[in-house]
Amino acid sequence: MASVGSRGSRYLEEKRAAYAPPRSKRKVIIGCGVLAGILLILAIVIPVYFAVVKPNSKNSNNGNSSSDSDGSAAPSATSTGKPTSVLVTGGSGSKVTTDDGSTFTYTNNFGGYWYQDPQDPWHNGARAQSWSPALNETFKYGVDKIRGVNIGGWLTIEPVRLFSCFCTQPLTSPALFEPFGTEAVDEYTLHTLVKAQDGNWDKIEEHYKTFITEQDFANIAAAGLNFVRIPIPFWAIEVRKGEPFFPKVAWTYFLKGIEWARKYGIRINLDLHALPGSQNGWNHSGKLGTVNFLNGPMGYANAQRTLDYIRIIAEFISQPQYRDVVAMFGIANEVAGSTVGKEQVQAFYLQAYEIVRNAGGTGEGNGPWVGFHDAFFGRDDWSGFLAGGDRMTLDSHPYIAFGGQSAADISTFATTPCDNWGAGVNGTMANFGLANAGEWSNAVSDCGLFLNGVGLGTRYEGNYTETTTRVGSCEPLLDWENWDDAMKAGVKQFAMASMDALQNWFFWTWKIGNSTEWGTVRSPAWSYSLGLANGWMPEDPRDAVGLCGNTAPFAGGLEAWQTGGAGAGTITVATAAITWPPATISNGGALADLPSYTPTGSVPTLTADSSISQAATATKVSLGNGWNNPDDKAGLMTDIASCSYLDPWVGPTAAPPSPLCS
Repeated sequence: MASVGSRGSRYLEEKRAAYAPPRSKRKVIIGCGVLAGILLILAIVIPVYFAVVKPNSKNSNNGNSSSDSDGSAAPSATSTGKPTSVLVTGGSGSKVTTDDGSTFTYTNNFGGYWYQDPQDPWHNGARAQSWSPALNETFKYGVDKIRGVNIGGWLTIEPVRLFSCFCTQPLTSPALFEPFGTEAVDEYTLHTLVKAQDGNWDKIEEHYKTFITEQDFANIAAAGLNFVRIPIPFWAIEVRKGEPFFPKVAWTYFLKGIEWARKYGIRINLDLHALPGSQNGWNHSGKLGTVNFLNGPMGYANAQRTLDYIRIIAEFISQPQYRDVVAMFGIANEVAGSTVGKEQVQAFYLQAYEIVRNAGGTGEGNGPWVGFHDAFFGRDDWSGFLAGGDRMTLDSHPYIAFGGQSAADISTFATTPCDNWGAGVNGTMANFGLANAGEWSNAVSDCGLFLNGVGLGTRYEGNYTETTTRVGSCEPLLDWENWDDAMKAGVKQFAMASMDALQNWFFWTWKIGNSTEWGTVRSPAWSYSLGLANGWMPEDPRDAVGLCGNTAPFAGGLEAWQTGGAGAGTITVATAAITWPPATISNGGALADLPSYTPTGSVPTLTADSSISQAATATKVSLGNGWNNPDDKAGLMTDIASCSYLDPWVGPTAAPPSPLCS
């Protein structure tokens, strides 16, 4: 297979074609009691010392910031300075009380500890593992490794990807879709059908409430992971006339995700996963069908809306209360670059970058890193893009499952990630800046429940659309409960090779829901937690380091400007050709002939979690107002009263309104 850096449009087309005897009973009892007491004291006192007593070091020198080793300095945080009668921090073996009042025993064998003080809700003293910097310490990008996992299917409820799909993710929550047969193919149809059936969206909210819980975040830290990528849809902010999505409630649960991440020392990569009109025509973008973002008659108007949503999110997460937790912002997931056009994608990215920087400021600690997906042009095409820009990362999604199918044993794929991806990642680190793989999985075939679409079959079994050659039966690849040790070892080897080759990564995904028909997970190669529990994911992801035996590893670290240091924010390359708005829109023509919005609307500012608000109000802790930059006073892009507009998903072949404006 070709490397990530060279696959380009071929990669897009491939994808589109498409988890000792006792001495004395009395002495033993006494001894055990004493030992248990000592261990409990240590589990509480040590983390309290490091998280509460030891002074904050984040804003001093970086000498105390940990690197990727067990020999890192001890964590530090600022004391709340307030007396408290409840336990606010603890290490492995301590009891955790969740926000719903339930309790569980925290287990973290990597030296991580949780921290939560209701009287000081913005305290960032937690650490995921001994080798990962605490949230109030500096994460040295390019030195400290991002070892992350997607919280996929939670707030963007991803079903199968149908229709000219590249099917990069399986049905994460099949139980929500299965009752509707083939009618529910995306969130547009799912939300419509649920509302029509029940008169409300309670089933959607029940999914938000139960699919991911606080204990998942604790388990993610315990798995040796220090980042999560959380996809959210635009309707977490608002919906407009005719859009059937359950509005705003996803944001409420994203806020819970922020506080759970804060509690367990995990950083967040927030990914804007679904854009108005759809950025790729795949069902994870909101509606299955056509691309209407920067494409067709509504392409420009949909992009204007998207930039507003980027601005609203950036203003919120750049506030001091959130910026150390939400460390990265992927501004648009998987834009179909070959449909939209490279110049148009670059112009949009530059405009989005400037919006994020205007909200948060320039330099380390001022707002999030900005994540650009490669838009399927390949890594090499982005070399030098916006050189001199502040804290940018290039995101690619390397998948093997949707290319050529093979019946070869999983062991034969042992070095495939190293051979295909390692050099491309090194090149990006050298020629662009921070590289990250926002999605990847253990799948080497397209076997998986609904992976290619409801009733569409698989390439592997030869019954997928326009595929007639059968490679084999998917059943042995899905029947994970009967995998032997050799199979598990092979999958684990592939996972670790991927980790080493990709360097900074987010596995897709943390969990896959059970099928109602089968009563179990039917896409095992896509679930990190399932693999961890059953032996085909490494208990310690650091074990992957060096597995590729890379003969040309990236060395030397990132430049100061690339990590928010000296020179950051001074773009040194010519951008005259990268202008916003672009002169033309693909399949739409000149902007003057297309619907557009005007910035005169009221901005829907995002608000803090209500439970935190109660605690903060009691202690007069500032909540923030949802808007970091008070000088950013532009209105929301909204309809021009005298102009006409089409449905955001109208399709690229529709004619613009005529007359456009009266």
